[in-house]
Amino acid sequence: MDPLVAAIDQGTSSTRFLVFNAKTAELISHHQVEINQSFPKEGWVEEDPREIMQSVHECIERTCEKLCKLNIDVSNIKAVGVTNQRETTLVWDKDTGEPLYNAIVWLDLRTQSTVERLINKAPGRNKNHLRHKTGLPISTYFSAVKLRWLLDNVDEVHEAFLSQRAMFGTVDSWIIWCLTGGKNGGVHCTDVSNASRTMLFNIHTMDWDPELCRYFDIPMEILPSVRSSSEIYGWMKSGSLAGVPISGCLGDQSAALVGQMCFNEGQAKNTYGTGCFLLRNTGTKPVISDHGLLTTVAYKLGKDEPACYALEGSVAIAGAVVRWLKDNMGMVQSSSEIEKLAAAVGTSYGCYFVPAFSGLYAPYWEPSARGIICGLTQFTNRNHLAFAALEAVCFQTREILDAMNQDSGVPLTQLKVDGGMTSNRLLMQLQADILCIPVVRPTMSETTALGVAMAAGAAEGVGVWSLSPGQLPHVTSERYEPQINPEESEYRFARWKKAVQKAMNWETTEPCYNGSGLGKNMNGGPWGVHPSPPPSRVDH
Repeated sequence: MDPLVAAIDQGTSSTRFLVFNAKTAELISHHQVEINQSFPKEGWVEEDPREIMQSVHECIERTCEKLCKLNIDVSNIKAVGVTNQRETTLVWDKDTGEPLYNAIVWLDLRTQSTVERLINKAPGRNKNHLRHKTGLPISTYFSAVKLRWLLDNVDEVHEAFLSQRAMFGTVDSWIIWCLTGGKNGGVHCTDVSNASRTMLFNIHTMDWDPELCRYFDIPMEILPSVRSSSEIYGWMKSGSLAGVPISGCLGDQSAALVGQMCFNEGQAKNTYGTGCFLLRNTGTKPVISDHGLLTTVAYKLGKDEPACYALEGSVAIAGAVVRWLKDNMGMVQSSSEIEKLAAAVGTSYGCYFVPAFSGLYAPYWEPSARGIICGLTQFTNRNHLAFAALEAVCFQTREILDAMNQDSGVPLTQLKVDGGMTSNRLLMQLQADILCIPVVRPTMSETTALGVAMAAGAAEGVGVWSLSPGQLPHVTSERYEPQINPEESEYRFARWKKAVQKAMNWETTEPCYNGSGLGKNMNGGPWGVHPSPPPSRVDH
């Protein structure tokens, strides 16, 4: 039997445990458990850290049972990796092992006033004041402001800090600490990809930054140690996999980049879900964006290996536009119908759809924009609208890709894709046509879990998975080549950009409080309009 490597994939809406063959990358077995979210107040999103850990244990045990039914010995599992929703913030008591508050999820907006205050005190009120160290704008999205809120507003957290019992971590740190013994010697660590999403981490020195910690007034002693993405952190202490090393750790989008085997500078992947998330490997030097993208640490695959960086861009509305056509407009009964409707006409007939339902994200960061459909004639029907909606996803991706090409100076030659929407073949073909480069979709969709399994299996002391270029497993994929001439593609893209300009500055007056209970954010738009980047796990 070939060696096996397992992955814990702890996402926003579910936890999964997946087992892969380390020689072929074949998915052998898996189990999934849904996670509950609570919304205590408008804009607040929380999850129970205990429930997260229960789901992890349940997924591991159920998967091991499934392996036994397949006559596969669980002792063949040589390592476990952890990949996770990024930026979600937890604080727990190291003496009792209990959480001191619920996990504050990445998309939570309670820190809006904290962010406003920080931006107001920044020189020139510049939200990019810390970007030179962090690669990130000051935003509710990242962990530092969430941790600051917990220290300021939760008595238990404040008291635990004063008595030196408080531990901070993102979801990966909580899982690794619990699985390696918790209050009885659990390992308190994180990896560079997760650390780079906190705003406390210097992406050049590759460590926590004393100046950033002072800026947010966060005590360094509660932070986890920062490790590489591929090394043995500790060993499982209980359950069916007791004694197995935990040796891989990557934030989910970084894990997808590794799972898509984008190891070379210039390679990129795009995840299509509710929104889109595009990461491009920029090699061992961070590229600070001049075009509205984030700079992040992609991975560091071993203690002595160099860190690799990525540029990151996000589209707020991708799959969500299909859902809008279904739920709000009643145009289709199911999401899969959109492909049939669009394919029936094969053109938008000059109709353009800008789904700026809550402003425009990368590369514009324009919260005043609103959704717009233009170019309508008496001939336009719902088929053309369906086609325009799919084209909108592709045009938005093209905008991010153009920004990335400008930032990096090296045009992308192909785009690797994953996520729920990639099952739509028409969309994939449209994407290739609009980008004028091939689009490549792996037939095995679990690229996030695969990525961290690769990191875990390749760790020193485990060594069952080779990451050397000649020995990477061959993952079968579908390739979509551009089928229209570049002139037509450029013409359609230029028309789209004209439509985007029409969508701009729609909300020009400051809205007041209204019957829906929407407040104002710091840009004068309603809460739903983020002046900061949208959440990372937009595909869930």
